[in-house]
Amino acid sequence: MPALIKVAKFGGTSMADAEAMRRSAGIVARDIDKRLIVVSATSGTTNLLTTLCGTLPKSEKEAIVDQIEEKHRSVCSELEQPGVIQPELDAIIKDLRLLSSHDLSGPLQKDEILACGERLSSRLFAAFLNEAETETGVQWFDARTVISTDGSHGNAEPDIEAIEKNAGENLLTLIKDNKVVTQGFIGSSPDGATTTLGRGGSDYSAALFAEAVNADVLEIWTDVTAIYTTDPRIEPSARPITELSFDEAAELSVFGAKVLHPATIKPAIRKSIKVYVGSSFNPEQPGTWIVKKPKSQPVIRAISLRRNQTLLTVHSLDMLHRHGFLAKLFAVLSKYKISVDLVTTSEVSVSLTLDTDVQSAEKNKLSDEVVEELEAFCDVHIEENLALVALVGNNLHATAGLSGPVFGSLEDVNIRLICHGASSHNLCFLVDSKHAEHTIRKIHQTFISTQNTTFNT
Repeated sequence: MPALIKVAKFGGTSMADAEAMRRSAGIVARDIDKRLIVVSATSGTTNLLTTLCGTLPKSEKEAIVDQIEEKHRSVCSELEQPGVIQPELDAIIKDLRLLSSHDLSGPLQKDEILACGERLSSRLFAAFLNEAETETGVQWFDARTVISTDGSHGNAEPDIEAIEKNAGENLLTLIKDNKVVTQGFIGSSPDGATTTLGRGGSDYSAALFAEAVNADVLEIWTDVTAIYTTDPRIEPSARPITELSFDEAAELSVFGAKVLHPATIKPAIRKSIKVYVGSSFNPEQPGTWIVKKPKSQPVIRAISLRRNQTLLTVHSLDMLHRHGFLAKLFAVLSKYKISVDLVTTSEVSVSLTLDTDVQSAEKNKLSDEVVEELEAFCDVHIEENLALVALVGNNLHATAGLSGPVFGSLEDVNIRLICHGASSHNLCFLVDSKHAEHTIRKIHQTFISTQNTTFNT
């Protein structure tokens, strides 16, 4: 039995090809405590499967399946004994061909299609790990026997109690003596149908597994060496963060940092599971640890950016000294399943932000029907092409003298909305998209690049 139980998740780039799988297998084989390995589909495969779910001629669907088959056959051919695993891959491809020949308009069929990516990659990775592993056995495991969800295909909600019960019955004994390879992103509904947790849900799957087996550590292996103080592609002086808190990591993931799926931190917080983020391409780099209480707690830890924001402003004199207006407004938004991020109010106006990034555009689209229903009781103004900038850190709501220097450094930028005080861990504001990168660079250079400790706690 290992001294610790570690759950390790490897993303699509870590599964990209035979070289990447072999490198990732080496990371797992060198650590006896890594017992449950959760993998994403090979890089680009989920995009192909998503395209396959669209309305396409039969010949184009067949061509996509051929491309997926060839991609995985090529990886398989790099194994020492490819013939051992090839029949299992062929069976999955056969399922994929059959599924794609039917009507794919329903969400259930789409989830079955999308799940094929992780089914293929996990079979291959188990084989590569079996070649690299010498001390323990390697077992492939179907995630759907543990990850129970509701029937909301495409964005299913996990059943936490059922997952823990399933893990106790099907998984805990297995990981005592084996390294177990399973799939991220997929689960099963109460009637046994395949479900998915939404795009990018493999991190979440790994966290749910870690919670269910009472893991000591959850590792997220990706193509970046750590979580950075901001996006290095925007600001070259951005530096890796060695350690940060659960709260800071949650804020960063929600407000635009792409390293972690926003839901990943929740299960880790519930069980106080330490989270490590590192690069499978450069495993010798220190990476980032996410813990309950880090050694340092600076006021400004990092800056994140979320593009494609929409600002909805509603105006009505009916708000003045009357109750019920906000309830009426949010009832309409709830009716159309529109999620709101930031909210500010005045006596007769309310402004709120909607995330219309490409992954959530359909959910958060202000359709003509929504606008028409709102205009029945208020004036509506919509601004698009905005970006949300979030300063993430500690005690931001109670740090005297913070706002002046922050916004003083942006005297050439029009700040469209400010949300400060609702959380001790973030200060958020909107700017025009064309000023977004300039804003990130300016704040980072002023408060982080120069190691400004004026606001350190």
